Amino acid sequence: MHSMSSVLRFTLLALGLSTTAVQAADEAQLIESINVYRSQVQRCADQASPELPPLTADIRLVLPATGSADLADALARAGYPMVNVQAITLSGPRDAASAMQALQESFCRVVLDPQFVDVGVSRADRDWRIVLARPLLGGRLGDWQAEGQKLLAEINVARGQARQCGEQSFAVAAPLAWNATLGGVAEGHSRSMANNNYFDHRDRDGRTPGDRAELAGYAGQQIGENIAAGLDNAQKVVAGWLASPGHCANLMNPQFSEVGAAYAVDPKSDAGIYWTALFGAP
Repeated sequence: MHSMSSVLRFTLLALGLSTTAVQAADEAQLIESINVYRSQVQRCADQASPELPPLTADIRLVLPATGSADLADALARAGYPMVNVQAITLSGPRDAASAMQALQESFCRVVLDPQFVDVGVSRADRDWRIVLARPLLGGRLGDWQAEGQKLLAEINVARGQARQCGEQSFAVAAPLAWNATLGGVAEGHSRSMANNNYFDHRDRDGRTPGDRAELAGYAGQQIGENIAAGLDNAQKVVAGWLASPGHCANLMNPQFSEVGAAYAVDPKSDAGIYWTALFGAP
């Protein structure tokens, strides 16, 4: 009798562990699906969203899937230095695929908001809570030229290794050289995004990266641009670009030989900080 009871308790424990493992796998799968969705050009509420770097999973954003909570208080207790946060609650999705469909249909604006850089997902049966947040900017930043040079250094480290960007394979690429004209154009676009609170390759005057470079007198025949928001140092920016197929492909493109890069900050903007890297080939 004692033996049967022990076996029963073990079986129940094993079933509990199995359920927990499945839910944890679904939570990770939902984060992966969100990041795949963000990495592609999307349409949401009749507006086009550009490719976005992936969100970083942060355990401090994993809040109970059910019940009400004061988000600011919960994140303060978890030690997350929040600037802005948005929580989405879903009731009904049986798995990560169903949850992702619900996010696309009803919450695309939140999921595609470029200001958010971190995410936490929790699940209890068919109840889900997805928390997206932007933290306070971390360390002190130098002027835009100094940080642009740091971005150049990080980009060249990345180009020094063969890598896969989505479905494209890239060999080691030659390091890029700094171009002051492209740097000035990059600073102007970062400043425009920050001061006018938008995130797009096309500026408020409708100009493309190529248009802006040409107006500044850049004579190169090929232009590419990567932008990022909400991230507080060059290393994080490049890491995000490498995890996004389109940004990664620009960064690894062997036809580019020079770059200019810059950031701009505006506390009144949604994302706080905006980065631009403008690639060129003379």
